Amino acid sequence: MPANGDKTSPANENALHDHQPGAGNPGFSTGTGNAGETHQTVKGDDPSTVLTDNHGHAIADNQNSLKAGARGPTLLEDFILREKIFHFDHERIPERIVHARGSGAHGVFECTNPIPELTKAAILQKKGDTCPVFVRFSTVAGGAGSVDTPRDVRGFAVKLYTQAGNWDLVGNNIPVFFIQDAIKFPDLVHSVKMEADRGYPQAGSAHDTFWDFVGLMPETLHMVMWAMSDRAIPRSLRMMEGFGVHSFRFVNEKGEGRFVKFHWKPVLGIESTTWDEAVKIAGADPDFHRRDLFEAIAGGDYPQWDLGIQVFDEAWAAKQPYDVLDATKLIPEEVVPVQIVGRMTLNRNVDNFFAETEQVAFLPSNIIPGIDFSNDPLLQGRLFSYLDTQKSRLGTTNFHQIPINAPKCPFHNMQRDGMMQTLVPTGRANYEPNSLNEAGEDAGPRASPATGFTSFAVNDERNDGSEKLRIRPDLFADHYSQARLFFRSQTDNEQAHIASAIVFELSKVSLEHVRARVLSRLRNVDETLAKRVAEGLAMDLPDAAKAAKTPIDMAVSDALSIQKQAKDILTGRKVGILFADGSDKAAIDTLKGQIEKAGGTAFLVAPKVGGIKVKGGTLKADGQLAGSPSVMFDAIASILMPDAAEKLTKDGAAVQWFMDAFAHCKTIAHCKGTQILLDKANVEPDEGVVPIESFIKVGTKRHWAREPKVRDLA
Repeated sequence: MPANGDKTSPANENALHDHQPGAGNPGFSTGTGNAGETHQTVKGDDPSTVLTDNHGHAIADNQNSLKAGARGPTLLEDFILREKIFHFDHERIPERIVHARGSGAHGVFECTNPIPELTKAAILQKKGDTCPVFVRFSTVAGGAGSVDTPRDVRGFAVKLYTQAGNWDLVGNNIPVFFIQDAIKFPDLVHSVKMEADRGYPQAGSAHDTFWDFVGLMPETLHMVMWAMSDRAIPRSLRMMEGFGVHSFRFVNEKGEGRFVKFHWKPVLGIESTTWDEAVKIAGADPDFHRRDLFEAIAGGDYPQWDLGIQVFDEAWAAKQPYDVLDATKLIPEEVVPVQIVGRMTLNRNVDNFFAETEQVAFLPSNIIPGIDFSNDPLLQGRLFSYLDTQKSRLGTTNFHQIPINAPKCPFHNMQRDGMMQTLVPTGRANYEPNSLNEAGEDAGPRASPATGFTSFAVNDERNDGSEKLRIRPDLFADHYSQARLFFRSQTDNEQAHIASAIVFELSKVSLEHVRARVLSRLRNVDETLAKRVAEGLAMDLPDAAKAAKTPIDMAVSDALSIQKQAKDILTGRKVGILFADGSDKAAIDTLKGQIEKAGGTAFLVAPKVGGIKVKGGTLKADGQLAGSPSVMFDAIASILMPDAAEKLTKDGAAVQWFMDAFAHCKTIAHCKGTQILLDKANVEPDEGVVPIESFIKVGTKRHWAREPKVRDLA
């Protein structure tokens, strides 16, 4: 071998010189790199198709490192190898401490009901005005590699790229939070994350440290009711509400301010899974929510939410039996109705998950003129925390220059340099004020009192701000009234789900005094709830915990119940249709057509995915039976010949397909031939077990009256 060692081996020469046109790929050739292997190379006449390193050097061989002889050691001078491995070793960034597992999408927001009398926010001034958005949904407790369907709060963060700058509405799918003051946030997260000595459980609150924290911090009880409800196990990211959580401020052109709470209302309605379903989905498809969102957008079924607001003034707030600056409290929609002001549509999936979904940086401090903060102590802490964390995750104070974070309106300031500076600011002055324009030079941007952001003058008419105290307002001490409101606003079986969820969670708590303390707190929420949980744990009911402020009974709010406001529609829902050898293709096509006409998606399931001979021809399945369990669908149907159904009674996956659907209270549409399989799965007739021809009329609604037959709830 020549002394310079920079010559390809004979095997590589074939790849580089003996070009043959690659099939279906003009300009490329397939040659041998290592013996017996083929790799694509390019002729080199089109620079845009030439593989290069990060500095633009064309690469001749991307399959083999440079060696001192065919079997000799790899040479340190191989800059191509070193750069490739170097980049690979550093291509991960620290995951978010909370909200690590997320899914994102692009879209557009449109103002549908302008409110200039309430706010000067640019995007809410004129009907039909639009701006791009990016939304990131997430779980809270689990790591980036956890599953989509644990019992958990869901993050609902929206970045609106307005012409007045970026507005980040960073919230959750639950309108309240566990704590009242940001100083407790590290303690909350530490308690719910993996226990420090053992590194588990992942993405779950059913363990000692979380419930120990709950038992010692009664302010968590309202949020615990929500977290133990079906709100924490959503059917789809497309079918959950979003909330800004805090009270913010609207400010109009006159400088008048009013409080506002933000709501995102899903056009498809709110849907959840059952707990058993959520657990099984995690095993069948850990990416269930991420896949559902991606496929809906890719298929043109664009998810939509209406932006709603609750607006109220300081005088009204002062009369309420709770403090509107307390993040553990909500304002019932029956008391202050939600006014719809706009609609958000997600219409484009990300091009690169890391560059967009992982690198997007949301900041509650990103607001625009017309929107301002309140004195909510949890919000005030978030204003610091979110900005602070970006340096740790993204490595630079210039994170706002990453395309997904950059505003889509012009931005100018005197901030310069810093790690990973990608802009090239021009001009001599990097300070303000300066007088360089007097010398005929560009003096740079200046503040604009007329159009710039100004904070609302008085954030709390009841406090002139002269005192700085480590104290909480008196009404913050009522930790039980709204937890009671939430529980009593649910349907009977929703209450049973909450009780059963708490029993499950506390059954994982090994410290008996922690379980007892939680039970003592639950007595202040609802006596029957406490009794049901105690019975479920086979524990004696302890004395009620002493309440710092006596709870009150508030009027029931139907808006807090998923089931009371459920939408009986097929739009956006997925129906699994089981078929096998000999099934009637015409009947399948008819049912599929009816489902799609109603806005749903039909997914064909069969024992085999290849072409199956059916009555009327051959039919291919979308998914194989064992890999497409019924937990993946909102309802199921089956069109089977009796002999095929008889054969499937010996297939555990087929029997389980029907057993799970029945246990999860779903609609089951079937032909006569399926009956033997239904009998094997112990599926009993009820309003949700119907003939095929009745499916469209019954739809995909849950049949909760069935639930006492299929599971023992607390």
